Amino acid sequence: MDHAVVIGASIAGLLSAAALHRRFAQVTVVDRDTLPAVDAHRRGAGQSRHAHALLARGGEVLDELLPGLTAELVAQGALRGDVQDRARHVHAGRRLARGSSGLTGLLVSRPLLEGQVRRRVGALPGVRVLAERTVTGLLARQGRVTGVRLAEGELIPADLVVDAAGRGSRTPFWLADLGCRPPREERVTIDLRYSSREFRRRDDHLAGDLIAVVGPTPETPRAGVALALEDERWVVTLAGYGAGPPRGHADFAAFAATLAAPDLHHLVTTAEPLGEPRTYHTPAAVRRRYERLASFPDGLLVTGDAVCSFNPLHGQGMTVAALEARALLDPDLSPAAYFRRIAAVVDLPWQITVGADLRIATTGGRPTPKTRLIGAYLDRFHAAAAHDPELTRRFLRVMNLYDPPQSLLSPPALLRVLRSGAPRAVPVPA
Repeated sequence: MDHAVVIGASIAGLLSAAALHRRFAQVTVVDRDTLPAVDAHRRGAGQSRHAHALLARGGEVLDELLPGLTAELVAQGALRGDVQDRARHVHAGRRLARGSSGLTGLLVSRPLLEGQVRRRVGALPGVRVLAERTVTGLLARQGRVTGVRLAEGELIPADLVVDAAGRGSRTPFWLADLGCRPPREERVTIDLRYSSREFRRRDDHLAGDLIAVVGPTPETPRAGVALALEDERWVVTLAGYGAGPPRGHADFAAFAATLAAPDLHHLVTTAEPLGEPRTYHTPAAVRRRYERLASFPDGLLVTGDAVCSFNPLHGQGMTVAALEARALLDPDLSPAAYFRRIAAVVDLPWQITVGADLRIATTGGRPTPKTRLIGAYLDRFHAAAAHDPELTRRFLRVMNLYDPPQSLLSPPALLRVLRSGAPRAVPVPA
């Protein structure tokens, strides 16, 4: 095959190009943004100023697609550490036990990560990245997509088009032009409002830990995360379902004081702030069920947030995008086969996030009796994990997309939970 076109120079689009260059003589990535020459925030990446989690599994897949990438990022200041031993995790109001998870997290800002990925991909043989190009439609012949049409009138022929345009993907509308039905959408209204601010990082902050996560509870639908970044910085993101942190440093700190644990409040009131808080709003998590369509045109695939945009609080988007890009290495790139593969990729994080979101009263949707039963069990699981490092490790393997949520219900895990005798009450010591 000669030519593939990728719509969007996001992480999903760039990693798709990294996979496709192994199969196509030429790969063209087109993006409507002006792509920064240095590692800076890109207009089209609206969340780039907020905390970004590259899960341990995501780091592994990035190194598969672009060998040596994480080492290059560490050389530029990114940090690595065990996601259990160098981190503070508070879930369901419980501070989970420390230990060694064997999972290594990569802590890096979105501009540095995206910039380095863009440099690596742009240097691959046969790959070109075109900025300030807006795709307005698809070219097609006899029911097969044969390229893209740009706003400037330019036509770019292609053997394969991959839509990585994110939440604003136009593929559902373009399908109508091709005589196909759009995919059914699953939507969970979350109304997540969050604010982020950077701070100067010192070695004594959080006693040397690199990560602090305070999750929401049904009683306290607010959360926060602090991640250590390159250049001796912290990025702290505070979020609320329905109501997030107001603007201003005093309001930011006051909101942090309402979380289920005091760690982030202590950090933001003792660290030197860098710049002003930046806000963002995610109204809903949306999954488009392309794998259930009876017909779909050959020569077109969809990936990343254009398929499924998750609740960003769980930090799964970039890792899922990397796993979907790896799915492009499979010999069978027919739409039916490809969408089945990535549906299996999406199922796990979607199950995790939707189950957690439905426990929050302000989100759209009603929890089923099964969901409520699992939620009650997870409360007890986290209470036991406060004293059992092995249970914490099992939980983090699920959150890092190595194991399915059902693994927390395995006989060994159930036995450890039952033996703990942990109550459901959720006090968190300082």
